[in-house]
Amino acid sequence: MAGKAEWMDVSLTLKADMMHWPGDPPVFIERVRDMNAGDTVNLTKISMGAHSGTHVDAPLHFIESGKGVDRISFDALIGPARVVGISANNAMRKGDLARHRIKKGERILLRTRNSTKKIFYRDAFTEEFVYLDKTAAEFLVERGIRTIGVDYLSVGGYKKDGHEVHKALLGAGILIIEGLDLSQVLPGRYDMICLPAKIGGSDGAPARVIVKARKVFRNKK
Repeated sequence: MAGKAEWMDVSLTLKADMMHWPGDPPVFIERVRDMNAGDTVNLTKISMGAHSGTHVDAPLHFIESGKGVDRISFDALIGPARVVGISANNAMRKGDLARHRIKKGERILLRTRNSTKKIFYRDAFTEEFVYLDKTAAEFLVERGIRTIGVDYLSVGGYKKDGHEVHKALLGAGILIIEGLDLSQVLPGRYDMICLPAKIGGSDGAPARVIVKARKVFRNKK
């Protein structure tokens, strides 16, 4: 990347009636006071599920005694991260990840055809998205990563490995970022800042996520 690296926003924009997970509350955004209508201020009302758009899954989402989003560690969500390109067409398996030499303590963001096809911008939810299967989740637990980010609304599939994958990751203390827009981000190393809203006792929260390409220093001959 030439020139000075800039921060890139990899969060989805929250909009009324945007695509959401089946069965979750829809996103509802309404201007309830409007200066154009003679009010003294603009005021917006928002109603949505905690797992809409770009969001963080706290352990409490699938672990009964797990921490809520207001108690999770900033260390897992702020710092160096690696965007890994995955070519799988549906389920990502252990072999798809093993070749990338994932190391203990890494923050890994998976860029798949979900991003290249921009399926998160479709009006309706699709069941055919790329997700982690149980073997891939178990591999990440074995490697001891601290954070996993994915480019659709769930790290696990729709009615396919969803519960097992979430429980394996969250049970091992690995935080999950879902709903990332990595369409303009190439595989490589980045600095990441991910800040979920501080909602007391919540199993998750919408988040703003930004990344910036890291400088690579090479030894001079």
